[in-house]
Amino acid sequence: MKILIIGNGGREHAIGRKLAASAKKPTLLFAPGNPGMEELGSCFAVASDDFRGLLSLAQSQKVDLTIVGPEQPLVGGIVDLFNENGLKVFGPDKAAAALEGSKAFSKDFMARHHIPTAAFKTFRALEPAKAWLREMGAPIVIKASGLAGGKGAVVCMTLPEAESALNSMLGPKAVFGAAGSEVVMEEFMEGEEASVFALTDGETFVLLPTAQDHKRIGDGDTGPNTGGMGAYAPAPLMTRELLDEASRTIIQPTLDGMRKEGMPYRGILYVGLMITRQGPKVVEFNCRLGDPETQVVLPILQEDLLDLILASLDGTLGKCQVQPPKEWAAVVVMASKGYPGSYETGIPIEGLEQVGSVASAHAIHAGTKRLQGRLVTAGGRVLGMVGQGPSLTEAIQAAYAGTAKVAFAGAQFRSDIAKKGLARLVV
Repeated sequence: MKILIIGNGGREHAIGRKLAASAKKPTLLFAPGNPGMEELGSCFAVASDDFRGLLSLAQSQKVDLTIVGPEQPLVGGIVDLFNENGLKVFGPDKAAAALEGSKAFSKDFMARHHIPTAAFKTFRALEPAKAWLREMGAPIVIKASGLAGGKGAVVCMTLPEAESALNSMLGPKAVFGAAGSEVVMEEFMEGEEASVFALTDGETFVLLPTAQDHKRIGDGDTGPNTGGMGAYAPAPLMTRELLDEASRTIIQPTLDGMRKEGMPYRGILYVGLMITRQGPKVVEFNCRLGDPETQVVLPILQEDLLDLILASLDGTLGKCQVQPPKEWAAVVVMASKGYPGSYETGIPIEGLEQVGSVASAHAIHAGTKRLQGRLVTAGGRVLGMVGQGPSLTEAIQAAYAGTAKVAFAGAQFRSDIAKKGLARLVV
């Protein structure tokens, strides 16, 4: 079986690694891929936004299944194109992917279907937004409605911070471009966040292991938001009772609502939750697996991921079950100096070959490339060091032991990944 995985980041490397372990022993193709994926299969220099090029690649290579990793091609409608050409593809179509592609659409959808989330209002002009801000006060959360690479949500604890965020999105020097031309302003929810992943055929679903992400750049959740500086799984916060409640009040109503509105959701539904005193509420929906959560969710998934994907496409997902994980996993993201702001690339990476000497640790490539035979940095988030173990403590130790083996100039990473989880387990 030939499988094409679209994307070149850590999420896609992790997906490829999991599929390589499938009992079906598929042949893996990546577009465009990265040096880590080269060890799992063949990489083709076709960008993830080159829809026609990807279609031609899938057809010429006689691909049996395509898995779309990043959100941009999903929101852009690549699934529609592949379906129109009779190709089997895993992921939501363009209409369904609007759950992530437009936060305004997503919030309006949740309001229509009484799905618990923060109270909100949407704006396209700066002055009305500022007027509502003065009425509501702070703290408040301001989000670019479109895709902003995980950096478009700003938690503003003071009015000046909120005004600055609005100016940056709706002002003359819009930092997010078209993605921030519409903003969602919503109430600040108090609680703790967790990530839940539903693999669905549009009607039924199974839950993958839960996770908790670390969005801010610095220890203790300080500094600006990033695409994610680390994660661990499963999240002790998400008890069986909370998962059942989230399934009943959020996931199933979302799938039912999307189907009733003529845009059935098939693929991975990522539900970012805030666990409040009133119960779980939706922070955001994503139309794909999270990054870096995928790097810790898939290694501890006991089931064959390929079997689950095929069942969702063949309409037999209702016969599948996912057992609770028996292990823990943690990932530490090593990022370039200056990230999430401007940063240099092309910096040599040393010691990666030594990660294999650390028991229960492995490296995931996120932003790397080969330059004149050397492995160098090629992005803000460069590598993810994953550790596994029978306890969360052992998983964390393995991840940081792997991190200690690797070096590149200016590398930055958090030293407190999964501490929240450890604290909850102690309690």
